[in-house]
Amino acid sequence: MTELLASPAFWGSLATLTFLEVVLGIDNLLFVSIATGKLEGKQKQQATRVGIWGAMFLRIAMLALIFVIIGLDKNALFQLPHAIAVMVSGGDEAVMHHVEDVTLKDLILLAGGLFLLWKGTQEIHSAVEGTGHEQTDAKRGFTAVIIQLFIINFVFSLDSVITAIGMTDNLVVMVSAVVLSTFVMAIAAEPLAAFIAKHPTTKMLALSFILLVGVALVADGLGFHIPRGYLYFAIAFSLGVELLNIQVRKTAPDTGDH
Repeated sequence: MTELLASPAFWGSLATLTFLEVVLGIDNLLFVSIATGKLEGKQKQQATRVGIWGAMFLRIAMLALIFVIIGLDKNALFQLPHAIAVMVSGGDEAVMHHVEDVTLKDLILLAGGLFLLWKGTQEIHSAVEGTGHEQTDAKRGFTAVIIQLFIINFVFSLDSVITAIGMTDNLVVMVSAVVLSTFVMAIAAEPLAAFIAKHPTTKMLALSFILLVGVALVADGLGFHIPRGYLYFAIAFSLGVELLNIQVRKTAPDTGDH
């Protein structure tokens, strides 16, 4: 263990993987902020803790089952008819092979992507049309949020663990990176939720990002990988524009007084 801690390669791998886990955690953190947004007081705090720390324990549990996780992408559950695979893949041989052999990982990503698309669309519709008629029993709302957080944590954790497996074969590095990234998420959760609540337009931006992630997960499930860098650049650019808009709205009253 001492030799491991003294190794520059260990710290380099830990820093790189922790950074990647934090970036991947942005999706998770945004969903937690949106899902818990309608709760109040202790229920909101409890749901946020469940969403963040639950993700950490789920990822560590998945790392303990590392060989099972690796096998999710190797063994096909069933095969689609060749004609359907050709139609979906557009003739691309690599994609066609992926589409034809349906694995458990494909189904999980597909289901998770569809869930995000449904949730994002529902939240956008609620924001546009108003939600006064949807204020139902608080306990029932809390339970629904916890269930949603568990579902999406499972999908995001699978993506996170597969990324970790691809980066290193050292289990200590993987677990350490997951724990450190979770602490970052825990620190950022409350400020992010407060920022979204203070600036309602950023909630629509976050929901749009959730829709983008949903599309990416569905594409992954169908064999079409969309590099996550494109998604993060899109959200960073959009957030930059929105921050400029917020600043303009702050200064507008002052300029109107002169």
